[in-house]
Amino acid sequence: MLSKKTTKMLNEQVNKELFSAYLYLDFSNYLNTIGLLGYAHWYRIQAQEERDHALLIYDYLHMNNADVVLEAIAKPDFKASKLMDVLKEGLKHEEYITASIHDIYAAAHGEKDYRTVQFLDWFVKEQGEEEANAHELIQKTETFGTDAKGLYMLDNELGARVYAPPSLVL
Repeated sequence: MLSKKTTKMLNEQVNKELFSAYLYLDFSNYLNTIGLLGYAHWYRIQAQEERDHALLIYDYLHMNNADVVLEAIAKPDFKASKLMDVLKEGLKHEEYITASIHDIYAAAHGEKDYRTVQFLDWFVKEQGEEEANAHELIQKTETFGTDAKGLYMLDNELGARVYAPPSLVL
């Protein structure tokens, strides 16, 4: 049985993951409006991933007979004026989510809730990948995106991304 503290933190994480999906859809919307359809596609897939992360936690709570409390999802208040604003905000947000996952991990470990610790191992690894991807996107855009041809090619590369649902087994 999950503790009240861990249950509360996991429920809050469901909301954070759903907000992440909403934020990335907002990024995708902005990128579509400025004609960067590949970048828009990349963030739309990010939104799908974040939604699935929320559902994994949702399912874990149910599997452990814990109450699931769905809260309102806040409207993103980020306003971009250029591509790099979106990319840097994406990295900042991933770092925030990583810190949140680490807080839940530490709490579960402190309560000797090793089942939740094991469940969160996948999320810790995933967040490392998410931050690395965000860094790489910034780096590639800084390196190649200042040239129109380079930006065009990078946008096309990002548009080829295929969604792969998480393979975490509960």
